[in-house]
Amino acid sequence: MKHVVITLLAVVAFVFNANAQAKKKADKDTKNWRYEIEAVQTGVQGTYLIKVWSYSKKPDVAIEQAKKNAVHGIIFRGFAGAGRVSGQSALASNPNLEEEKADFFDAFFADGGKYMKFVSLTNDGAVAAEDRMKVGKEYKVGVLISIRTAELRKDLENAGIIKSLGSNFN
Repeated sequence: MKHVVITLLAVVAFVFNANAQAKKKADKDTKNWRYEIEAVQTGVQGTYLIKVWSYSKKPDVAIEQAKKNAVHGIIFRGFAGAGRVSGQSALASNPNLEEEKADFFDAFFADGGKYMKFVSLTNDGAVAAEDRMKVGKEYKVGVLISIRTAELRKDLENAGIIKSLGSNFN
């Protein structure tokens, strides 16, 4: 019985360590902010459906990081329009905002952080075969994500991170 318990504890410790290593890798991939965003369609008022292409050595990591990449892209990069879908300029007009407000954004983009309020996977993480490709030693994975852009803007305005749209008229 004692050997079974010791073996079970060793297995649990190994799995926990493997998950921690994968998490570090995912965080490293995210900190590089390597992604591309494509407009897909406009959703209900204040939302966009976008495809986020994320890069990682593991496809499942790229899928999970796509949520962070989507919110980061809306805040700092925006995206070009496509067809009938108009583009969206970045919510932040200050190119140094991420560094200036690093404490806020580190917490905001932490695992399970506030960014999760504004995103949802529209395909439950399922990726079409044509949206998963091997590029060199890593994968490029396209994930459809719905972003609640209006809510995100309001939240960042209320936190004093970005200026409100009407602030330029005062």
